Amino acid sequence: MAVYRSCVGLLTGSPRNHDLTLDPTFYARHGTGFQKDHLEDPQECIEVITKASSSILYLRHESAVVRLSRPDGPKTVFKVFGSPYSPSNGNWAFGYETADAEALWDQIPRDTDLVVAHTPPYSHRDNRATGGPVGCAALRQVLQRVRPKLAVCGHVHESRGYERVRWISASETDPAAKDQVVVVPGVLPSPGSKKQSLVDLTGKKAPRLDNVWSWAHGNCTTSRMKDRSLVSGSGSGSATDGNRLAMERRQMTEYEGGGDHDDSDHAIRARAQRQETCIVNAAIMGTSWPHRGGKRFNTPIVVDLELPMQKELSLDEGPGYDKQ
Repeated sequence: MAVYRSCVGLLTGSPRNHDLTLDPTFYARHGTGFQKDHLEDPQECIEVITKASSSILYLRHESAVVRLSRPDGPKTVFKVFGSPYSPSNGNWAFGYETADAEALWDQIPRDTDLVVAHTPPYSHRDNRATGGPVGCAALRQVLQRVRPKLAVCGHVHESRGYERVRWISASETDPAAKDQVVVVPGVLPSPGSKKQSLVDLTGKKAPRLDNVWSWAHGNCTTSRMKDRSLVSGSGSGSATDGNRLAMERRQMTEYEGGGDHDDSDHAIRARAQRQETCIVNAAIMGTSWPHRGGKRFNTPIVVDLELPMQKELSLDEGPGYDKQ
């Protein structure tokens, strides 16, 4: 517990790296094997995190609406889903078996703007130095369905970096066709550089992220806030828009029965405006156990991302977390 108190100022969206005492179920089964001489109370440890500061939002495989409300701040609002889970690989906290992966990640709401997960999705920033991709295929499938603006992960230290993923919907005239992706790897300063590791998604230094819809533009799932009209950057009613809408309807109906799914025209049109996701592996550790040659560390990655402002949207007060 003393460890959490000493570093609580560094914790933000989700647990760090398999923190044993923050997983009550795992700790009840295996705690004595790790801390037999000094057992902790998991609930007290969680309270250290959740009650230490109003600026900390603790997400244990759940979502929240966040409003940045400081007078001199950006005054943005967004929906974030945070999860500490990763595929089970040994006796560690927050692990899951492959058989449980689909049901686990299917809980990400369809209108999520930001996903923060411990594990990377399969085939995206998940290559180990000693082998191929080790990310989660189920998470990869859900990201393609949800299409958040930003997906942040870690876990695979050697794959630190980012890439922009463009989701290309399969042709509606070819039932056998599959959705495709175009991946553009990002470039960050080399290790040891004093330059900031900046990912620009605003159009200032790199093309603007092709993802204009946000949770705040229209509530298309089960949040209790009032529905809002979709804010679109392009005209509606054209043949192109109509074809895309029909295509998205067909694809979304393939995902029935889980999560906060919504097959309304509103939700379908929203997904059609989410054409691109930036996936960032923000691992601070640069090496993996047993750290041959010694531990190495990465610099933080800073992401410049456009989000809707509360003032522009005139949002009513509702459930959410006001952050200073």
